[in-house]
Amino acid sequence: MRSSEILDLRRVRELVVAGWTGRDIAALEKHIRELEAIGVKRPKTAPIFYRVAASLLTTTDTIEVLGDQSSGEAECVVYSLDDGLFVGVGSDHTDRKAEAVGVSLSKQMCAKPVSREVWRLEDVAVHWDKLILRSYVSTDGRRRLYQEGSVAAMRAPTELFKLYCGGPLPAGTAMFCGTLAVHGGIAPSETFEMELEDPVLGRRITHSYRVKTLPDQG
Repeated sequence: MRSSEILDLRRVRELVVAGWTGRDIAALEKHIRELEAIGVKRPKTAPIFYRVAASLLTTTDTIEVLGDQSSGEAECVVYSLDDGLFVGVGSDHTDRKAEAVGVSLSKQMCAKPVSREVWRLEDVAVHWDKLILRSYVSTDGRRRLYQEGSVAAMRAPTELFKLYCGGPLPAGTAMFCGTLAVHGGIAPSETFEMELEDPVLGRRITHSYRVKTLPDQG
């Protein structure tokens, strides 16, 4: 089995969140409607690329957010580093209240938890579409499946790179590659668990974090 490696976030200088990356137009429309239901406007283009601070990336097991109107989204995260391309799993944790004001604003407001473990992209490139994303949320001690599906639902990383910058992803850049529709509607949670499964090589990357809410005093 090909080995995994440990991510050093100090090597990441730029962070890009790719949104509305779905290949399936019907599934993409479903996700857009989910967001419209909570007041988020349709994107100007699909896909669309949001630049956010690289300092938001974290491998810690707890994040702090303002109020109780934020939620996670499991995504593949691809890193372009000096020694190659790597992929892990991350959560584009987003403030949903702020999202109704501006998506770029909401992306910038929350930490972006990511797995410490990553795989070399070249080791999964041939069977990329067989990878599976999955997430679970827990509230009041009740854990439930929140997202599950093949990464084939989203555009491949190489296609996103080309759409974003016209070629390879520059070294020192991390990109969130898009997410899946959720089960039961977008909802906040006390904990968020995510995983990227490789059924071909029989392995998976996991990460979980607790959400600590800070009081919103207006």
